[in-house]
Amino acid sequence: MKARMSFPVRSFAAVRWHGLRWLPRVALGVLVSSVTPVGHGAFTPSALAAPPPGAPAHAPAQNWSFNGPLGHFDLGAVQRGYAVFAGVCASCHSLTQVHFSDLGDMGLSPEQVTALAASWQVAAGRDAEGHLKHRKATPDDALPRPYADLDAARAANRGAVPPDLSRITQVYPGGPDRVYALLTGYVPAKVPASGAGTDAERHPAPTPPEAGFANPYAIGHRTAMPPPLRDHAVLYADGTQPTAQQEARDVTTFLAWISNPHADDKRRLGVGVVLYLCFLACLLVILKRRIWSHVSK
Repeated sequence: MKARMSFPVRSFAAVRWHGLRWLPRVALGVLVSSVTPVGHGAFTPSALAAPPPGAPAHAPAQNWSFNGPLGHFDLGAVQRGYAVFAGVCASCHSLTQVHFSDLGDMGLSPEQVTALAASWQVAAGRDAEGHLKHRKATPDDALPRPYADLDAARAANRGAVPPDLSRITQVYPGGPDRVYALLTGYVPAKVPASGAGTDAERHPAPTPPEAGFANPYAIGHRTAMPPPLRDHAVLYADGTQPTAQQEARDVTTFLAWISNPHADDKRRLGVGVVLYLCFLACLLVILKRRIWSHVSK
């Protein structure tokens, strides 16, 4: 009876071990397929192919203060960025997911938030004749839209609708680096040298406004938005020199903060959790040594 039972047991063990030998390869295949998208493998020709024509150029990496697990937002830059948004960007773009009370987290007192909100006008219904009325905004109001509807936005921007900037650095591919590159990456129109080429080449027809403005970081390398920033476009209260590059960096910092206003709180919470876990691990090691100290090796 033992001989008859031993053969199935040994066979089952052999088959089981033979199947287990393939587990590392299967696990490796699952890991590679889960990390690498289909058709974009590390060893496929498509991975080495050039980007499609008209794809935005790769934005150079910038040294932002809020990058990394220990980063933080420079609230001075955030406040300057708000000044750039209010003075330049707000004429076309909106922040519909932001209330004036949210701006208090960038280092403003309640009185300053109230005064800041009062500098804006929001819709307040219509009068007896059907005309739209306005009033001063309060901290409970959301930042107003620059246009009444999409049709008005298209009519004012040659058919293009300026996007809402409430979460632009999170949903825009490339994040803050590409936003900054787009603001500072406009390319001037090339003018051929005098005396070279034909008369049509020496005097090219002007580019129609509908064709947009050349920018390698835009889709199709053209954007409907004209260069928005220039030197001294705003006046900084802290005395910072308002160059176009500084304005672009400040407004990008502001938009990154608006897109994730609780990032600094999350980082502080994460650091506290890590320190707590390290302290708990040390206590567990001490407790383990104390419990097993009487056991001889």
